[in-house]
Amino acid sequence: MAMKFDVVVIGTGTAASTVAYKCRAAGWDVAVIDSRPFGGTCALRGCDPKKVLVGVAELVDWNNRMTSERVTSKDLPIDWSALMRFKNSFTTPVPQNREKGFSDAGIATFHGLARFVDQATVEVGDNTLTGRYVVIATGAGPAKLGIPGEEHLTTSDQFLEIEKLPERIIFIGGGYISFEFAHVAARIKSEVRILHRSDRPLKEFDPDLVNQLVQATRDIGVDVRLNASVEAIEKGPDHLLVRASSDGVEQTFESDMVVHGAGRVAEIADLNLEKAGIASNAKGIVVNEYLQSVSNPAVYAAGDAAATEGPPLTPVAGIEGKVVASNLLKGNNRRPDYTGVPTVVFTVPPLASVGLGEEAARKSGLNFQTNHKDTSGWYSSRRTNLKHSGFKVLVEEGSGRILGAHLLGLHAEEVINIFALAIRSGLRASDLKIIPYAYPSGSSDISYMV
Repeated sequence: MAMKFDVVVIGTGTAASTVAYKCRAAGWDVAVIDSRPFGGTCALRGCDPKKVLVGVAELVDWNNRMTSERVTSKDLPIDWSALMRFKNSFTTPVPQNREKGFSDAGIATFHGLARFVDQATVEVGDNTLTGRYVVIATGAGPAKLGIPGEEHLTTSDQFLEIEKLPERIIFIGGGYISFEFAHVAARIKSEVRILHRSDRPLKEFDPDLVNQLVQATRDIGVDVRLNASVEAIEKGPDHLLVRASSDGVEQTFESDMVVHGAGRVAEIADLNLEKAGIASNAKGIVVNEYLQSVSNPAVYAAGDAAATEGPPLTPVAGIEGKVVASNLLKGNNRRPDYTGVPTVVFTVPPLASVGLGEEAARKSGLNFQTNHKDTSGWYSSRRTNLKHSGFKVLVEEGSGRILGAHLLGLHAEEVINIFALAIRSGLRASDLKIIPYAYPSGSSDISYMV
């Protein structure tokens, strides 16, 4: 069946939903398409379910820290099956609720793989949808590693659905996925190893705080191997064998599960972009400053599917969704502003960052002062017997502006938001010093950081 719409949105995650609802509220005829259950990565396969698991890891860790002071008992068994049921109580209702929300708003919904047949027309199943505009917001998926045995890898999506936690797990890559899931699995008594091909994991974060986090990760029993490049994965009768090389020396590791944590790429390979003349690169759809395709003016892209300067985060997808909606409805008038977007690795403790790091600040020719300290001896860490915590804050000389903030420790994922506000609003270190923070709280340490 052939149908026409003002805008056809491919995807149902944060960016896609933002565009669809805003355009529909303006009276446009809108269609959404998804080849997966409606809801997108964050709600179904990423942020939300992951944080449920992290919450249990925090519980175990807090208990373990207090055990060393004989405040709590040592054994705290975790029922993985019960944890999965609890996690599913958040994720299972999402697709139906999201689809009902679209339908109630008058948005047409389609399930299946979308493929372009011309500049503004896509096929999905037996339907042909033509829009004045098409928005690509398909999110991201695991990058191809190009190694023998890659088919034996478990994706992060699959890890969030496993019925039983394996005794031995290897994570390939030293990014968010590997560190976050490793911190969960290790605290639920799995033998965990991370293999990272370079000497610096979590490269988007401050290297000094990353070093602290790596030590904290090793302290809970995770074998973090740096400069270990995975060459192949082999399937044995009852285990997987991972072959890796380090400085020319081959190493082999047995495991019950090998998890892909080595990066994600825009999920656009199956869209038949060439048929619509849509330019793309390794990062995604190539767009201009208005998030419009540089080669097909009828197409816009947002979120992880777009090749922008914005980090691959849910809040960024929301920002870009609003920008695309505004540019569709009013003509190209808005550009995304990525200033002061915080990002967090939800390990235990969490590692958080916003703004510039030292290397980027130097390359920008900025004059700044770096305030850096290990805070494991501070009351906020000693109170919970936290052995690894610290901060690094960059303050511009002369103006006193906060250029960047990097935190490791309890509540870092919350405290970083105050620094994000400061950077986005142009607040100075002196402004943060005079705030009468609730005490004792994570935020009350800020006055000593700036």
